[in-house]
Amino acid sequence: MYIDNISSAILVGPTQMPSLHSSLVEAASILDLPVLPELYIKQSPVPNAYCMAIQGRRPFIVVHTSLLDLLSPAEVQVVLAHELSHIKCEHGVFITAANALALGLYSLGGSLGRLLGDRLSSLLYAWLRAAEFSCDRGALLVSQDLDTVLSALLKLVGGSQQLAGQLSTEAFLQQARSYDQAVGSPLGRLIKSQMEPGLTHPLPVLRVRELERWYKSDMYTGIIARGSRRAVETGQDGGREGAGGDRGGQDGGERKRGSGAETV
Repeated sequence: MYIDNISSAILVGPTQMPSLHSSLVEAASILDLPVLPELYIKQSPVPNAYCMAIQGRRPFIVVHTSLLDLLSPAEVQVVLAHELSHIKCEHGVFITAANALALGLYSLGGSLGRLLGDRLSSLLYAWLRAAEFSCDRGALLVSQDLDTVLSALLKLVGGSQQLAGQLSTEAFLQQARSYDQAVGSPLGRLIKSQMEPGLTHPLPVLRVRELERWYKSDMYTGIIARGSRRAVETGQDGGREGAGGDRGGQDGGERKRGSGAETV
């Protein structure tokens, strides 16, 4: 992966796309990452970003050019913060371990091996979806602006450069509430149960709903308050200050299975 990135992508730095580098540095500082990951930009028509952490090597993030074209600079930082949160929480380590265990169970053979392997795979997918919620929270801790985070999600779900100015985060929040009503019936719950098992990411309406709930929670308010107090004590200037990151044992995307790669 390193050779592929260094040979076929642009490595961002202080003198190469410096505004992107500054955005990455700020987000990493707020999340208290001990090592700044490398950031690469790759040409691709598919708006996406992913990260990878390999033991003994510096972690890296790859962002596609179409994502930069679709999102505003503040929204791009939201995506960077999401990927940084995967690295902060060391999600790749848990994914690799779980994949190895699942393969071991399948190798037992027989109905018991398949049963145990399928069960673990199901739990892993549920954990992957929870991990995305954690990283959405990390993005919100960096941005500290709910509309910016939701706008980034909306554009990645169904936005376009031409219609970006007409997107409404409030309308999408209402759409999420309509989804909650739709899956409240027995038939709705059945359909939902058939949709989720193989997904590595939560449904977009669920991500938006959970972000809104967490933004209004005492937990979010408390984390921001602690970060502000620490900034005053250490003499840092105001604005958005370090909020830390939760490792999230149960919290924790397309994902390269067994490689420790995460995508937005």
